[in-house]
Formats: sequence, structure tokens, C-alpha cells
Amino acid sequence: MATMENIPYSELQLGTSARFSKRLTEEDLVLFAKISGDVNPVHLDEAFARETPFKGRIAHGMWTGSVISAAVATVLPGPGTIYLQQNLQFRRPVRPGDEITVTLSVTGKLDDAKRHVTLDCQVHNQEGELVAKGDARVIAPEQKVRLEKPELPAIRIG
Repeated sequence: MATMENIPYSELQLGTSARFSKRLTEEDLVLFAKISGDVNPVHLDEAFARETPFKGRIAHGMWTGSVISAAVATVLPGPGTIYLQQNLQFRRPVRPGDEITVTLSVTGKLDDAKRHVTLDCQVHNQEGELVAKGDARVIAPEQKVRLEKPELPAIRIG
């Protein structure tokens, strides 16, 4: 079984960094549309999307944002982290089949009593192209934890 381990506030240092990757599948795209309610045809209808400036379907921008959230929650600082703020700029489209890699780096420890931490967030596709960037503010965990990563059930569309 895979495990997750956090980095508590006391162990975080400026420059501490981590990566997290995820491939955008067709199922991810459809499920994100379902759970968010965002059924913009630029995400779901290839014929429609070909007529847009993107020349094909693209991921929901917030799907990319959710992968940043997954990186924060599972690798840096990891389990127990509380998200407070996210600024995000989308630079390039993410398309079905793309694999994006989130790189998080600690840029500040703002308040020892509240354990506030700022993170630089960079997202690149499999070609190394920057697709999104921004910064986040989180409350880092106080205590070190190591947990089994939950196995999620398979979901079928159709």
C-alpha cells in the first residue's frame, strides 16, 4: 500500500520543494464536468472546440487548479494542510492525454503561531511548457504524520 507523509511547519524551510504529476484522462474530463456542473462545450465537444482559438478540447482550468490542491494535500506540506488562498494564472491549455507536473516551493513562513506558509506553484506539461503558475497560502500541519494513501473505487462512465 502506498503511503503519504507530511512535512510539519517546524521542518519546512525556504526552498523546500516537491513535485506531483497527473495525466488528464477522458474520464477525468467528463467527471470534472459532472461534479462541477461546467459543461462548456470547449471541454466536451470536439467539433465545437475545433472552431475555438484552442483548435480542440481543453481541460477545465480548475482541473489544473485541483491538481495543485492534490499536490499541496499529499506532498507539500502534505496530509493535514489547510488551504487558505490560491492565485493562479493559466498560460497554456491542458488537453486530454497531457500529463502535468506541479512543482511546489516554500517561499515564506509568515506566522509561527498560525503556521502560515506561502508556496510558489508552477505547472508544466509533458513537453516542459508552463501551463499555469501562481502562489498559495496554507496552514502547515503541526505534527508529523505518515498515512496509508486511500485506494479509491473505480468509477465507470456510461
